[in-house]
Amino acid sequence: MANGDADAGNRSLMRRFLRGLGLFVSLSVILAAFYLHDPLPDNPPAEALAFEAANYDAEIIRDSWGVPHIFGARDADVSFGLAYAHAEDDYETIQEVLAATRGVLARYRGPDAAAADYIVEFFDVWDTLDAKYASDVPANVKAIADAYAAGLNLYASENPDATWQGLAPFKGEDVIAGFMFKTPFFYGLDQTLQELFAPGRNQEIALAPTGENSAFMLQERSGAELGSNAIAVAASRSTDNTTRLLINSHQPMTGPVAWYEAHLNSEEGLNITGGLFPGTPLILHGFNDDLGWANTVNKMDLADVYVLTRNPENPMQYRLDGEWVDFEVEEITLNIKLFGPFVYPAKRTLLKSRHGPVIESDGKTYALRYAGMGEIRQLEQYYRLNRSENMADFMDAMGMNALPSINYVYADKAGNVAFIHNGQYPDRIEGWDWAKDLPGDRSELIWQGYRPFESVPKLINPASGMVFNANNTPYSATDGSDNLTAAQFPAHMGLATRETNRSLRLIDLTDGTTPISRERLLEIKFDDDYSTNSKTARLAKKMAAIEFADDPVLADAARVVGEWNLSADAENRNAALPILALSYHDKFTPDDESDATLTEALQVTVAFLKEHHGRLDPKWGDVNRLVRGSVSLPVDGGPDTLRAIYAAGDNSGGIAASTHGDTWIGFVEWRPDGSQVADVIHQFGSATLDEQSPHYADQVPLFVEKRWRRALTSREAVLRDTQRRYRPGK
Repeated sequence: MANGDADAGNRSLMRRFLRGLGLFVSLSVILAAFYLHDPLPDNPPAEALAFEAANYDAEIIRDSWGVPHIFGARDADVSFGLAYAHAEDDYETIQEVLAATRGVLARYRGPDAAAADYIVEFFDVWDTLDAKYASDVPANVKAIADAYAAGLNLYASENPDATWQGLAPFKGEDVIAGFMFKTPFFYGLDQTLQELFAPGRNQEIALAPTGENSAFMLQERSGAELGSNAIAVAASRSTDNTTRLLINSHQPMTGPVAWYEAHLNSEEGLNITGGLFPGTPLILHGFNDDLGWANTVNKMDLADVYVLTRNPENPMQYRLDGEWVDFEVEEITLNIKLFGPFVYPAKRTLLKSRHGPVIESDGKTYALRYAGMGEIRQLEQYYRLNRSENMADFMDAMGMNALPSINYVYADKAGNVAFIHNGQYPDRIEGWDWAKDLPGDRSELIWQGYRPFESVPKLINPASGMVFNANNTPYSATDGSDNLTAAQFPAHMGLATRETNRSLRLIDLTDGTTPISRERLLEIKFDDDYSTNSKTARLAKKMAAIEFADDPVLADAARVVGEWNLSADAENRNAALPILALSYHDKFTPDDESDATLTEALQVTVAFLKEHHGRLDPKWGDVNRLVRGSVSLPVDGGPDTLRAIYAAGDNSGGIAASTHGDTWIGFVEWRPDGSQVADVIHQFGSATLDEQSPHYADQVPLFVEKRWRRALTSREAVLRDTQRRYRPGK
């Protein structure tokens, strides 16, 4: 009986304990929910969002391809109309770009977007903007940015269900900040950041001129190489006294840095056609009546990493010139969406040294100093480029030196051609190997400012009358005898040194003297061969030479590779195996050229082709496809060919669907009488997201067949081809 009473007492005690525990858990959940509950604010009412639109008047005329032509009395009116038109075609991506720029993307997209929000804080985008916006952004540039924001707000007022909660209203500062956030990535700063955050990072530390300090080994980053092409041929080199410019940037086919085509025309003198990215109020590369330019990415050394020594007695200090110096400390919060209205506020401490922002990785402390730090004038420079009327205007705009990088290939109706290996080149001291990590305890290594634009590598009107760039070294920018040389520039500028297959093919296909006709220039642009001097040719030869005596399937595969003629045309039956195998190798083992890694790439590709095509030698066009919605067409070209087609997506469906490469292309000609003719093409169409639109994939057939649309650059020409005409907000 006593035992029964004891058991009953124990059970009662346990019930009370469990009830208490349940109450504690319930309270904890309630408190956690209270702490994490952070619903987004409502957007302003439609009338408030649309209020500023009354200050602008833009006419949008959509041509038969759906391309927007924006007309207005002022440049600001045109910027307003461009924002509205682009929002009609790609509002979701524009909002994503603006959320990322504000450093709040994780609030909408969850943990995967937290890194982007951290980079906004790391770059100090908004504190810099707050400090410099009033003084460093001219009134006419603010007017462009404000007008663009007003166009987005008008669209938001009319489309509340499509507008992200809490993101509107949009502001002109968002536009300026977008350039500050994105432009450093075009010279590869994202690669530097990825390497710094990588666990187990080992980087060689630069030896001082006198030889102190030790060295470690560098771990290279792998991945497919993307790029761009740009060619300008002066009238003096052509067969018909016509100057020509090929604008052929290679970008992702969708997303925040995919090209959108527009034509901008104002009564203040703006009349320019070209490509731009979501969130951009002007043309980034294109042409007006008088001149044009093409951009390619340049991979120069414009960022420096410093190894800091922390004070063992006070980790919030680092050593500089023999003294312990305090870090600047900023506490930041990254609001990361969990589900519904619940958000996790991730607290982080951001340190800054005199060198720049600090990264703590794998037990080490680094500081980063990079081109573009604190720069806020990017939109101003683009505005001046858009308004340029001659080479003097263009070079004066380039002289602002506000853009951290990007090559420029230029041509104009006067017959001038030019190449600029543009960049904000740090004003570094001599004697150090700036490609390596630097000791962080020497203040003389903390460079201040940039070399003047006069010292930036340029090649203007070379003897051959032709300039080009395909993401290669500036020392091969023309097919003539007067190329720039390394001896003309100090090593610490960190100029690009590589050649690509595309640059090698340009050299193969030109000779410095033979006149180049329109037809010949287009043959060069759409060339789909690999140079015999390329890495692709070398590795294919090595792969074909591997002995597979005990494996008849691989031996047969090696034979197919050996019979490949280095062409990537769609009908080629020997191209799929080597191109796919070498793409696999480049992605996973780019620096290991052993027989073992080449064999692995061959095995993977053989299995893929056998499974999906039943043979080792399908037509390349059966594998290499341009896919848009229900449209899927074979396409010539491949990775790093002048007809650039890259497939970085999921190939599980048995095809290599294009994701990057040739996208919007412009082909501009100035005839002897000064008149201009321009042809353009987009890989998909003007309707970026609307799968129901007739312009979602209407340019795909032209694109794969290497055909063009005639650019409509006058109001009269646009009116003759009008599909829709309207005035936003009117």
